[in-house]
Amino acid sequence: MILAKKNVRRQIPKITELAPLLKFALPALPSRKKRLAKALTIWDLREIAKRRTPTGPFDYTDGSAESELTLDRARRAFLDLEFRPNILQDVSKVSLECKVLGETFAMPVGIAPTGFARMMHTEGEIAGARAAEKFGIPFSLSTLGTTTIEDVVAASPGGTNWFQLYMWKDRDASMELVRRAHESGVKNLILTVDVPVAGARLRDVRNGLTVPPRLTVKTLVDAIPRPEWWINFLTTPAISFATMKNWKGTVAELLDFMFDPTMTFEDLKWIREQWKGELTVKGIQTVEDAKKAAQCGADAIILSNHGGRQLDRAPVPLHLLIDVKKELKDELEIHLDTGIMHGADILAAIALGADFTYVGRAYLYGLMAGGQEGVERALTILRTEMVRNMKLLGVNSLEELEPKHVRLLPAHAGLGTLPGGN
Repeated sequence: MILAKKNVRRQIPKITELAPLLKFALPALPSRKKRLAKALTIWDLREIAKRRTPTGPFDYTDGSAESELTLDRARRAFLDLEFRPNILQDVSKVSLECKVLGETFAMPVGIAPTGFARMMHTEGEIAGARAAEKFGIPFSLSTLGTTTIEDVVAASPGGTNWFQLYMWKDRDASMELVRRAHESGVKNLILTVDVPVAGARLRDVRNGLTVPPRLTVKTLVDAIPRPEWWINFLTTPAISFATMKNWKGTVAELLDFMFDPTMTFEDLKWIREQWKGELTVKGIQTVEDAKKAAQCGADAIILSNHGGRQLDRAPVPLHLLIDVKKELKDELEIHLDTGIMHGADILAAIALGADFTYVGRAYLYGLMAGGQEGVERALTILRTEMVRNMKLLGVNSLEELEPKHVRLLPAHAGLGTLPGGN
């Protein structure tokens, strides 16, 4: 029998050849930096956040209203589209710069106003404001923030800090917040108008979420795999609302106490008269209301369904954008939020007519995953995704993005389950 000719010659390895291969690294304890470096997407940050944050605060961020259809549809809208790139373009240099409300920012995305940030991570709003300053984008402080506007501005004196207002039943108290914002140097007031009552956020009800979180048997059991959060909670100043320090009830009870169901467009006109800076109206969900906001003197509107946290089955902002842009053209700036989880989502919105976008959950996932460093990681991910996709689209600047670059597909076209499904 003739054996097949061998294809490989073998030899005994020499010690000198093995030496370079036998370099052992000392085991290293997990660190925030290494943990965050493993996050390549916002969804990755969400998974880290879920592991490190108690159920109540995480669900407050992650959840939305009732069946949570609105949030799901908003996210899917960004997936149910295709890009149409220009090929053979010199894209060696691209710019994400944009001009919004008279200011130039490094990227077409800002941090949206989100409540209770110190409940998500002890660094809270300060982490968000400092990260925003570092990345050259605006930070928006919520009326339901856990840090005062004065402290936020002091922590990020070189940044652009905006203030979001919920109109309370107590109008004098509301305008006192506006006065403080003005005296702190805030130039843009974001008036949120889609909260006559609080949405039915069932996860919060089931979790019995309170501010500050209460120590119960359930929360103590929940704390076992999340020691860092609880150590921070127990060794730092108590979590409270910067505007309502004495509140002790549930989040749902607070929202129903604060929100004013009598507010109308006449109130919007009155606020426009009181506030001399830029006025942005957040929560626009129809073309008709966009027109009314423009007539009332708004400088910008935010097409938003409140992250799906108010009316379930509300309009999808990305779909609404096309009609609003067609009707209003350049009468005022059109901003957009809800559902943004990728830099490509931001580019799609800009291409379809948005002047600016905001991220809320994406920022909070980063915050929960690792404080300010986590927020910076989230912004880095979004920026990297935007730059890469602009090059792949064959454009050098945001001004070159046009509707021709995006085609909306039939709903759920060949898509499976969204990432991060519960």
